Amino acid sequence: MTLDAAKIRKDFPILFQEVNDEPLVYLDNAATSQKPAAVLDALRHYYETDNANVHRGVHTLAERATADYEAAREKLRGFIQARSTKEILFTRGTTTGLNWVARSYGDANVNEGDEIVISYMEHHSNVIPWQQLAKRKKAILKYIELTPEGFLDVEDAKKKITAKTKIVSLTQASNVLGVVNPIREVAKFSHAAGAILVVDGEQSAPHMPIDVQTMDADFFAFSGHKMCGPTGIGVLYGKQSLLEEMEPIEFGGEMIDFVHLQDSTWKELPWKFEAGTPNIAGAITLGAAVDYLTAIGLEEIHQYETELVSYVLPKLQAIEGLTVYGPQETKQHTGVISFNLAGLHPHDLATALDMEGVAVRAGHHCAQPLLTYLGLSAACRASFYFYNTKDDADRLVAAILAAKEFFQHGSLEVR
Repeated sequence: MTLDAAKIRKDFPILFQEVNDEPLVYLDNAATSQKPAAVLDALRHYYETDNANVHRGVHTLAERATADYEAAREKLRGFIQARSTKEILFTRGTTTGLNWVARSYGDANVNEGDEIVISYMEHHSNVIPWQQLAKRKKAILKYIELTPEGFLDVEDAKKKITAKTKIVSLTQASNVLGVVNPIREVAKFSHAAGAILVVDGEQSAPHMPIDVQTMDADFFAFSGHKMCGPTGIGVLYGKQSLLEEMEPIEFGGEMIDFVHLQDSTWKELPWKFEAGTPNIAGAITLGAAVDYLTAIGLEEIHQYETELVSYVLPKLQAIEGLTVYGPQETKQHTGVISFNLAGLHPHDLATALDMEGVAVRAGHHCAQPLLTYLGLSAACRASFYFYNTKDDADRLVAAILAAKEFFQHGSLEVR
């Protein structure tokens, strides 16, 4: 199918509003995506018709809620091509998933003098859990260098990953540079060294087809709110053999098999990791988001975003004084584009764009090690999704030019 963004955007009610008396152009999708009507309807339907706790009751509402909750797990299994629903754990989001791996697998398998390897382009959620693990276990945290273009330096990765390395954790797609990392290749030499590979899929799962078996990831974490789902729900995939060996790190109701006075036993996968009442509405609604994205096609979404970046990137590069960070070509590039305008603080530029109805993010993007590596304190970031159009891209360029004119000469004229 050919993706028709102009038609698709009609599914997103929030896009049809004015901000500062201008039509909204939402380009902060790397922070969170908007939600289509089908997803909003699924959330409302659950609370209006099926609201009950799962796995515990035998009454009709409880059985319907449980069936829909577990059906969502199966949808997520298929979405990332996992072997079994036992490998799909519902979490609060990517951050929770990565922390679970660090706390459970990490604490059990990393010892003093062992190595943990990440890269300079990681989000804080894929930095701090490993910093804390290294401190707890007196391990060594190492960083893979980047190429001048902003790509992962694969040769440096091969040098950094040694026989002492226990965990390698990488983002599949950068939330600042927009690069896509060669996960399958890194998996091969990580496993050859005896390490496991953890993948932060926060910026990849919403935008491209994911096959955890083909990439051979040991763990893969992602969030619902960046793929048209609700906030507060995410998924941690783990190979069944690894999850069976791991201990849960949260305890309470639902995850137990039997509670004795002095000890307890756990349920089988995946429920032994899901303590307490889960985010039932979130899981079911995320299942609706998977249905929506699958109907459009993740390959179609990826191709469309590549075309959109191919359209807007040269226009941004042509603006005098504007610096675009990361790859200057669209090959292996997501819809994330970070930039700065000479003489203007990123927050001032973002505020000026907002006055024209264009929503972008400015700051360190929860990636301070990367910005320090690049010699920056902050940057602006425009991030596109499949409901954005070339007109949105043109509005971004026009708003940047207007902001530049205003701050240089004191006049603001977009049209």
